[in-house]
Amino acid sequence: MEWIILILVGIAASSLGSLIGMGGGIIVVPALLYLSTLATFSHLTPQVVVGTSLFTMIFTGLSSTLAYVKHKTIDYKSGLIFLIGSGPGSILGAWVTEKLDLHSFNIYFGIFILFVSVIMVIKDKLKPLPFKKDTGIVRSFTDNSGKTFEYGFSPVLGVIISFIVGFLSGIFGIGGGSLMVPTMILLFFFPPHVATATSMFMILPTSVLSSITHIALGNVNWLYALALIPGAWIGAKVGVYLNTKLKSKTIVLIIRIILIVVAVRLIYQGITG
Repeated sequence: MEWIILILVGIAASSLGSLIGMGGGIIVVPALLYLSTLATFSHLTPQVVVGTSLFTMIFTGLSSTLAYVKHKTIDYKSGLIFLIGSGPGSILGAWVTEKLDLHSFNIYFGIFILFVSVIMVIKDKLKPLPFKKDTGIVRSFTDNSGKTFEYGFSPVLGVIISFIVGFLSGIFGIGGGSLMVPTMILLFFFPPHVATATSMFMILPTSVLSSITHIALGNVNWLYALALIPGAWIGAKVGVYLNTKLKSKTIVLIIRIILIVVAVRLIYQGITG
């Protein structure tokens, strides 16, 4: 019964995660934290939840990246620049996780997700950060309808922001996408489909680095990870397919709703637990 539950969690989390570029951890971590309140899963600690989630994110990231390569929506140049910051940040974040207990973890995680969801709500009032075309990275993307988007960022600022994102992903086991996607959309005006695909491309190496740290700390439940991986692989394919079929506004709306529901639930658990 445990395996069936975990496989279903993996499919649902990975489908939603790869659809909105968040890697699935935004669903896996809250789901495992909820399961830890049940007798069967009572041995799960926040550290093991995070470590196990990040390990499964490797397979979500790999599956999604391979699928997005076919659709040619990954911005490799920008993704590699962001990885310069997110890689070291994810390792540092994995070590910091050791200091948090269950209740404080739930509250901090919930506040973090709520913060991201609020940003998504006010995104239309925000303006992209200024960058000089002669010194910054300037990119363009043409979608299936023939519409061309131009966007860009300062490389230094991109590395700094991605370090913070990597640090938070290492702490919370979410793969980094929950903050990197809104950052790319809101601050650098990436088209949502490109932001999602590029985020999934980044999640793969970031998850590997974070997982190595968590494995060294003994924070991966291998049996649960093996149960989550098949669902993560299948779900990633489903999410990528849906991403290519849905409009950008629909994807942003889905992100908002999921984040707010998960945030409120976690904060409530942390306060009442």
